[in-house]
Amino acid sequence: MKETFFRTLSWLHTWAGLLVCWVLLLIFFAGSLSYFRHEMSLWAEPELHRGAFQNYQVDQIANQLEKGQSYIETHSAPTTQRWLINFPTERSPMLSFAWQLPPEKGQRRGKIEQHTALADGSGVITDVRDSRGGDFFYRLHFDLHYMSAITARYIVGVCTMFMLIALISGIVIHKRIFKDLFSFRQNKGARSWLDAHNVSSVIALPYHLMITYTGLITLMLMYIPWTVSTAYPEDNQAFLKELNPARQTEKASGIQAEQVRLSQLLPQVQAEWGDAPIKQVIVSYPKDQNSQVTFYQNTGKEVTDESSILVFNGVTGELKYASPHEVSGTVATYDTMMSLHTARFAAPLLRILFFFCGLLGCAMVASGTLMWAIRLRQKQQKAIDKGEKASRGLRLVEGLNFMFILGLPLGAAAFFYANRLLPVDFATRSAWEVHCFFIALAAMGAWAFFGRSRRHWQLALMLIGVLYCALPVLNAFTSPSHFIDNIRSQQWALVGFDIVALLLGSAMLFASTRLSAVVKTLQKPSRKNTASTEKVRRKQPDPSYANELASSSPLEEAKS
Repeated sequence: MKETFFRTLSWLHTWAGLLVCWVLLLIFFAGSLSYFRHEMSLWAEPELHRGAFQNYQVDQIANQLEKGQSYIETHSAPTTQRWLINFPTERSPMLSFAWQLPPEKGQRRGKIEQHTALADGSGVITDVRDSRGGDFFYRLHFDLHYMSAITARYIVGVCTMFMLIALISGIVIHKRIFKDLFSFRQNKGARSWLDAHNVSSVIALPYHLMITYTGLITLMLMYIPWTVSTAYPEDNQAFLKELNPARQTEKASGIQAEQVRLSQLLPQVQAEWGDAPIKQVIVSYPKDQNSQVTFYQNTGKEVTDESSILVFNGVTGELKYASPHEVSGTVATYDTMMSLHTARFAAPLLRILFFFCGLLGCAMVASGTLMWAIRLRQKQQKAIDKGEKASRGLRLVEGLNFMFILGLPLGAAAFFYANRLLPVDFATRSAWEVHCFFIALAAMGAWAFFGRSRRHWQLALMLIGVLYCALPVLNAFTSPSHFIDNIRSQQWALVGFDIVALLLGSAMLFASTRLSAVVKTLQKPSRKNTASTEKVRRKQPDPSYANELASSSPLEEAKS
């Protein structure tokens, strides 16, 4: 405890954010990108950019079910565990037929083979490059990588709780929270970074609170399992069965049986749902006596994460389960929280707003880490001016700032370039797309080891900006359709990807230009320079970026 309650909460706000800041930056960055998870996955499969896009057509559903079932029966292996027919949706405008193989040793789930039907019905596209697409960023923001999912989710949960503490304490210590919304003083060193931190925090404060709290809610039974273990002390599976009876399927009996034709079930589906769009049909254990057929309704425009499903016996066609029209208040609240976090209900403009708020979250965390580095260097400045080296802690903080603030956007660019430049028939290409992301991140860490001055930041920003601006050019040379073609065919997801890449690249180049102007200003000789100052400069030819950002006034003065 400090002298006053205000100082205590200031200390809590500082350390709750700083202890996990770089992990939070990774979570915010990957989570922001995952709002366009399906659009990125679409971009990552250029083989489907021409001839495969189509809209959902109610009058074609029976025909598509018949074609899909016949195609899967002909081409899938006898040991197939599931059949999947995916209908066109707003964000994935394609009809595809897929099947899941049994898992190999050490795998939790078997590999899914997916083929996409041409829009004119003339054939099926089978040769599509293996890519994680936007699913990589979606999983990265809560499963991390190169570790078990359980360990990663506990780490993310702890960091999210620290984030929630930092947000609440930040609200309490903000004496001028509304004034800070409109206050930004340029070229004021530490004051400017403090203003940037306040503005990015306050503008998107409702989003930050919502996304942090709902992030904890999504995995609450993992973090607080005692409620379930108390109510179901002997059998947790009983809880899962009661929670979602539709997902509890019987195991394969091993006795063959004639599979019901999926198109014959359509009248029962329409009797339950009317003309509501169907998103997916899954056949579990096809041609087995315990086969089960599940129809999923496309509820993407509703503020809920709960799936509306119909489950049929795969042999007799009897309706076994239908999602209830009304659910309990607890289930409805949980589903709404899940949907708010994932924004699956959101229209394009609302997803853009969520994406922008996510980037403001990145700016909030990044500006906080930069202020920390400035404060550490100011405390050591007198010793550094005498020729002593900066402490290991300061060098570590500045290096991690350089690595994560610049390495994350560079890693995303490396991921997209790897998607297009790695050989299509490369056996582990999807894994190497991910490896390229982390290799780029590690490369920025190595760069930070050799230099972190303003000049290094400028060059890194210029490199990242050029890579992002060149992504539309890369797409034009490695895809059957380019920017103009996509506009003519109204493929707005692909058009949007190129526009966002250009905007992000332009922002990076603008930031690099601003830093370049500051570098030139700093390099101009000053009339007030003394011989002793020149001597100190010769001892330190490559000052830290954090030092150059700091103003002559201490950070404590900037907070007043």
